[in-house]
Amino acid sequence: MTVISRLPEPVHQEWDWQLRAACRGADERLFFHPSGERGRAHDEREAAAKRICAQCPVRSRCLAHSLAVREPYGVWGGLGEDERSAILGPVTRRGR
Repeated sequence: MTVISRLPEPVHQEWDWQLRAACRGADERLFFHPSGERGRAHDEREAAAKRICAQCPVRSRCLAHSLAVREPYGVWGGLGEDERSAILGPVTRRGR
């Protein structure tokens, strides 16, 4: 007999926070830089993305997710790529 209490919760409960995100429906190009973007254009785009994050009701959940999976690209939970890298430190490969 299956013990239901030991089964994992439905997947939607793990990801439903994304439905409440302030960025939902926004142009994803605002959160992920195009190839070759540098300097002022990069800074302005990232600042605009962070302004959306600043008012997001699930910002902390988004940031926690990005840190847990070591998301390498984009603005997540109000932090850019370099800011998340500073928190996590360098990526190391096991067994090398």
